[in-house]
Amino acid sequence: MENLKVKKLPKATAKRLPLYLRYLKVLNESEIVRIKSKDFAQITQVPSATIRRDFSYLGELGRSGYGYDVPYLVEVFSRLLESNEEKRIALCGYGNLGKALVNNNFRRNENLSIVAVFDNNPEMIGKTVNGFFVHSMADLKQVIKDEGITVAISTVPSKYSKDAIDAIVDAGITAILNFAPNRVKVPKSVHMQYIDLTTELQTLIFFDSLQEKAASVKA
Repeated sequence: MENLKVKKLPKATAKRLPLYLRYLKVLNESEIVRIKSKDFAQITQVPSATIRRDFSYLGELGRSGYGYDVPYLVEVFSRLLESNEEKRIALCGYGNLGKALVNNNFRRNENLSIVAVFDNNPEMIGKTVNGFFVHSMADLKQVIKDEGITVAISTVPSKYSKDAIDAIVDAGITAILNFAPNRVKVPKSVHMQYIDLTTELQTLIFFDSLQEKAASVKA
């Protein structure tokens, strides 16, 4: 690990790292100590050539003819993703989506945890809902400081998203997951990932449709 040299990762590769780690942990727990890219491709549904290219950005992780050492890969990807370090998360927007995220609260990774929720709904502020005390967005900066929060998730609707993101950035958070599709301008020091469920679903349906058409042509 000390000699691991990581090249600059493309965004597409970086987005696949958590997926790789999730399945590597499953393999490790099943006491599988090595795996080849073609077998890993079947598990992850990522082409083996893509896996080998992604892994090449992280240095010499495998050996030709042998494959990859699973425990070592778990260590490498855990270190890269800092999954062994606790990340305390603020959730802004406690509507239906926010409640669903809190209910799940990253059960697959015990080091990721939503510890505080915020909303602007006066009917919710100051009350405990689904086990969480609902803070006002006006108290965001102070609660983030008191709770040692370093990551934020925003499920605030698009028309209010910019105000929420501005408040999160002002509170000193530099890692934000935003469920509103509209792009918000943030400082270069802030890393923001967008999740647009509608676009993701449309993309899924598009590729599924292509696969069905290809299958019908072969038939």
